[in-house]
Amino acid sequence: MAGLGLPSHSGVVSCGSAFLAQLLCVDAAWSTVSLSANGLASLITTARLMISTAAPFDLGPPPAGKLVTTVDELVVRAPVSRIFEIAAAVEHWPAYLPHYRYVRFREQRRDGGGIVEMAANRPFGLFNWPTWWLSQMAVNHDVPWVRFRHIGGVTTHMDVEWSFSAVEGDTLTRIVHVWDGPSWPLISGFAATQVIAPVFVHGIASRTLAGLAKVAEGGV
Repeated sequence: MAGLGLPSHSGVVSCGSAFLAQLLCVDAAWSTVSLSANGLASLITTARLMISTAAPFDLGPPPAGKLVTTVDELVVRAPVSRIFEIAAAVEHWPAYLPHYRYVRFREQRRDGGGIVEMAANRPFGLFNWPTWWLSQMAVNHDVPWVRFRHIGGVTTHMDVEWSFSAVEGDTLTRIVHVWDGPSWPLISGFAATQVIAPVFVHGIASRTLAGLAKVAEGGV
């Protein structure tokens, strides 16, 4: 990313052929109903706040000094409130994003976060590589931001932040991922910096950001 000295990659992903069984955590019976985006994100967030009274996860900003720092950003032609609400309503992402197989909350917290399970594909031409991960999620409605800490999958211990900054009526939306790589002997650093971050993390996150931007801008 220009001006920050950071590579322009980002995303949340589990990968690695040796872990194919883990990656194929798909519930074939799961289905997602496509609904209008107008007002839906706000309704979902409000419903989640009413359902749960558990305290939010205390997730700080992505720590510095990690092996991998990946960034995706995009100026979204919509107000901060709109793209933030759509991004925070993660359980509805599969209705907008064809590369997502499912998003499920295992546990919900009163800020709209909780423990969330996600499964998405990384397209390679006609082939889709399936990925899966489990995260703690926290939402700040005042700043605003959405943060994740991966607690399951190949990318366990990865920290993620979605941030939203007003830019002349539009919104600079940025996703930052930081991570020290998987717990694989000998090849951890190479796998993280040469494969997982640039190919899978950026590949999935860039599609996610572009897809949600289209929704926020009125394309869905």
